[in-house]
Amino acid sequence: MEVILKKNVDKLGYVNELVKVKSGYGRNFLIPKGYAVLATASAKKAHEEMMRQKSHKENKMVEDAQAIADKLAGLTPTILTKAGEKGKIFGSVNTIQLSDALKKIGFDIDRKSLSIKNEPIKQLGKYEAEANLYKGVKQMFNFEVTAE
Repeated sequence: MEVILKKNVDKLGYVNELVKVKSGYGRNFLIPKGYAVLATASAKKAHEEMMRQKSHKENKMVEDAQAIADKLAGLTPTILTKAGEKGKIFGSVNTIQLSDALKKIGFDIDRKSLSIKNEPIKQLGKYEAEANLYKGVKQMFNFEVTAE
């Protein structure tokens, strides 16, 4: 039995993927729960057209993400924080502060898309982070933590 997935299903596939499953699994679990629809001839044709349009939009999204990644590669955002005499930060720096610093220089990147290498940061200095901008588009960049 072939079905078109409407939601991601662990160990089976991702959204809008055409997969073969056993008929009982499809009829009794996937279709009633709304995870999939039966892949009839008309559903397959509609799915192909939707995937064609989606691939065009996705190519545009990848190009936009790559343009942002190229701009981000050359920048070094600065995070201002309170610190003690020996450069020890009161608290720590995390992706929230990094996201705010990026917004100040014109990049609206969600904090969940950012990851800081060697987190948590509790000292002043230069560090490295990675921005996951889109599927397959990641960019490493440096940032600096300085005292106010």
